[in-house]
Amino acid sequence: MEKSKLKSIGLILVNNRPTSKLTPKIAGMGIGLPDKVLTNHDFEKIVDTSDEWITARTGIKERRVLEENENPSSLAVSSSRQAIDRSPVSDSDLDLVIVATNVSDMPIPGSAPFVADHLKTESDIPFFDLKAGCSGFLYSLDVAYNLIRSNNYQNILVIGLEALSRVVNWRDRSTCILFGDAAGAAVISNSGATGTILASAIYGDPTKSDLITVKGGGTRFPAANGKKEDNSYYIEIKGKGVFKSAVNMMKDASVKVLAQAGLKLKDIDWIVPHQANIRIIKQLAKSLDVKMNKVVVNVDKYANTSTATIPVALDEAVRGHSIQTGDVVLLVAFGAGAAYGATVLKW
Repeated sequence: MEKSKLKSIGLILVNNRPTSKLTPKIAGMGIGLPDKVLTNHDFEKIVDTSDEWITARTGIKERRVLEENENPSSLAVSSSRQAIDRSPVSDSDLDLVIVATNVSDMPIPGSAPFVADHLKTESDIPFFDLKAGCSGFLYSLDVAYNLIRSNNYQNILVIGLEALSRVVNWRDRSTCILFGDAAGAAVISNSGATGTILASAIYGDPTKSDLITVKGGGTRFPAANGKKEDNSYYIEIKGKGVFKSAVNMMKDASVKVLAQAGLKLKDIDWIVPHQANIRIIKQLAKSLDVKMNKVVVNVDKYANTSTATIPVALDEAVRGHSIQTGDVVLLVAFGAGAAYGATVLKW
């Protein structure tokens, strides 16, 4: 292909190879939250715990949970509607929908088709679920970022959707207190004036894949063989291993993605980390030598909503005017003990 033609479709030549000069952006965001609030005091009536115990160990005060008759994908639809309405694109402009989630509405066909069905998208656009633990939103963001830079896609809807209240053991005080339900969506596009993605990177360590698990329900342990009292169908967490891995992974991802963007920690105005636990967040800030007043925290209000924590926290910080135009923002997450990644934005 001639160099002049490459320029006409938004490409430049590097070592005689085509490289995109497109700049994907977060062009619009939205969140979806259940109405039902479950406080720490409510848990005192469910398991042997207390508000003081939960707050001291996690930083969580309350969380949102779905009612039994509510469909989890409805949160994704609500957040997507907001994100699209706040962006310069319409439903029909979307050419891909990615839903990051650990537990889909259904094992087959997942959650993405239910979301796409409620939006006014073109009938033949692709959609899929992506699973990478709590780092799933950043994995999806990385996929969208690179697909747009490849010039194959223009407007991609990325959603972090989680309803982990449906898969926690409500008799296990060490896990049931940790999670909430939510969705956060973002339109990734070349359109828009803010939210430019400067760099994105994802990583994985398969040796840590046993730290956070739901063993039952897959092809190794099919649901048909399970019993209600079988704990393999609930979330299991190896807490000490998770804490150490989480901090190390997020620090490593932060350093690498900043180097990729040609930036240093002193250039960062805000860090939006995965909202798993306040102790993990504080230890990450300490390891990066960053003051907590530069870290966005909302784990106290929503608990750990897994793939939804970063988009929800980012959207709230932007709409609350903490993050302002021109700020450089670092997003960083770890998930399922094994996956991790980071993204740098210029708002």
